[in-house]
Amino acid sequence: MKKTLLLFLVSISLSAQVDKIEPPFWYAGMQNPTLQIMFYGKNIAQHEVTVSKKIVITNVQKTENPNYLFVTIDIKNSPAQEIEFSFSKNNKVAFIQKYVLRQRRNNSALRKGYDASDMIYLVMSDRFSNGNPNNDSQASVTEKGDRNNPGGRHGGDIEGMIKNLDYLKELGATALWPTPLCEDNDSRYSYHTYGQSDVYKIDPRFGTNEDYVRLSSELHQRKMKLIMDYVTNHWGAEHWMYKDLPSYDWIHQFPGYSQSNYRMSTQFDPNASEIDTKNCLDGWFVKSMPDLNQSNPLLLNYLIQNAIWWIEYADLDGFRVDTYSYNDKVGIAKWTKAITDEYPYFNIVGEVWMHNQAEMAYWQKDSKLGAIQHYNSYLPSVMDFTLHDALEKVFDEDESAWDKGMIKVYNNFTNDFLYPNPNNIMTFVENHDTNRFNEIYKNDFKKYQMAMALIATVRGIPQLYYGSEIGMNGDKSKGDAAIRKDFPGGWNGDSNNAFLKSGRTTEQEKYFDFTSKLFTWRKTNPAVHFGKMKHYIPENNVYVYFRYTDSASVMVILNNSAKPQTIKTDRFAESIQNYKTGADIFTQQPIDLKQDVTLKSKAVLILELK
Repeated sequence: MKKTLLLFLVSISLSAQVDKIEPPFWYAGMQNPTLQIMFYGKNIAQHEVTVSKKIVITNVQKTENPNYLFVTIDIKNSPAQEIEFSFSKNNKVAFIQKYVLRQRRNNSALRKGYDASDMIYLVMSDRFSNGNPNNDSQASVTEKGDRNNPGGRHGGDIEGMIKNLDYLKELGATALWPTPLCEDNDSRYSYHTYGQSDVYKIDPRFGTNEDYVRLSSELHQRKMKLIMDYVTNHWGAEHWMYKDLPSYDWIHQFPGYSQSNYRMSTQFDPNASEIDTKNCLDGWFVKSMPDLNQSNPLLLNYLIQNAIWWIEYADLDGFRVDTYSYNDKVGIAKWTKAITDEYPYFNIVGEVWMHNQAEMAYWQKDSKLGAIQHYNSYLPSVMDFTLHDALEKVFDEDESAWDKGMIKVYNNFTNDFLYPNPNNIMTFVENHDTNRFNEIYKNDFKKYQMAMALIATVRGIPQLYYGSEIGMNGDKSKGDAAIRKDFPGGWNGDSNNAFLKSGRTTEQEKYFDFTSKLFTWRKTNPAVHFGKMKHYIPENNVYVYFRYTDSASVMVILNNSAKPQTIKTDRFAESIQNYKTGADIFTQQPIDLKQDVTLKSKAVLILELK
């Protein structure tokens, strides 16, 4: 009995010294042969550390905070196994910590990310569907579920996404982008989860880490992809590390808080002052989001390893990176390159919310604009905010002019020469931070049809924001909650269930039917995935363009005029070539390409040329 008690007490002493280990485990066979493990516990830095099983410690780094110890080991050629770290003090072993190297999935490094053949469906995770009402409030986090509060937690979760994956597949989506799912323990407005408090843990109100892995698996079973919304620029003020910083320079301090001036142009402006540049990059996005210092090597490696850990653990297909151009641009380039070096076919799109193609193109991998300043972000994809800007206004401009009407859309694509890879740009009419398209245009279905047809057929990767496909609207001027409403039918007791054909209103079904047919067709046509684009200067507010390969061609006609317009097809002879007819993708009705084509006002025609 005494011996058993003694062993029990020894066991407690051997494990009680470490409160956190990050990454919590790792994988054998990674391209990078080194692994930096962070051990956190009371005065842990006072210990000397050794490791078992022929693993070599290449570096032990202490910071000004004695509660942290960063241990780097060489795991090149190491098999999947359990290893032991011994922590000693005064030449005596104080405690032992086990650590696991897991086996990777087969061909993990060669995983293929999302690309222009995909349609990405963006959901506001808390507002899409409440699949498990039992996790709406959790003891381990502060804010509780309150659907009556527009800015509160409403209960949308991972289980709700899983239950509605067949809906997404029917819609024509091939990839899912949920807003961040890691824990955000802010006391208010935590539902958007961009102020994370633990980046190795799914927020319990969304589910568990295991639920996230199951979401990935369920998507892959349907030949769909999972994109993680990753935040490198900042954490939340409730992040456990912020409350006990490893070092003063782990975050940007002035000292303490100073807000960003948001002038991202200072990142490349040759005339920018140092203070303006510093205030943009080092300033905090908002007061509740401490700004991370990616020029700190320990932090940068922490972020790199966290991102890679999630890719391996959850079998991810891509990232969307929040506020990409607010990061230290040297540090974020190293972060991006480290991930794409490990996964050469993985895709990452960065939020570069700027309003000039040159400024956005600067951030895409291998940009000649960046090369002028000897800079390469290594970022594969950016978001087409200039197209979004045009689409917010153009469909209310009924008459063509030098700078109004469809010429705005045409001009967006004239600048594609600035992008190293125009096909790998994300196109969208709205997202979780912008005004709702159907709000701007007062649910004008014809204008919705033109906008969706456009992003489905131009170059790039189309992204659809949840609810657009059933006509959801919302006025951003009334607050972010207005553009992040609950999806009808996602909660028990909802009177309107738009996830089901039988539950949709006539208006919702009209939107859904059009969107589903459009994006389901898009899956089948390689010309609108990676084909070339040729467009023609709009006349009478009619925009005509072609997407084509050597063996397929699609003709798109958008009549943004308030009047019916007749289009003389001989103008497009160089694109029509020997094709005789075009089949309307919605009706399959053949259109004679030798004859003039007449479109009603505010109408779109998509033709597969035969």
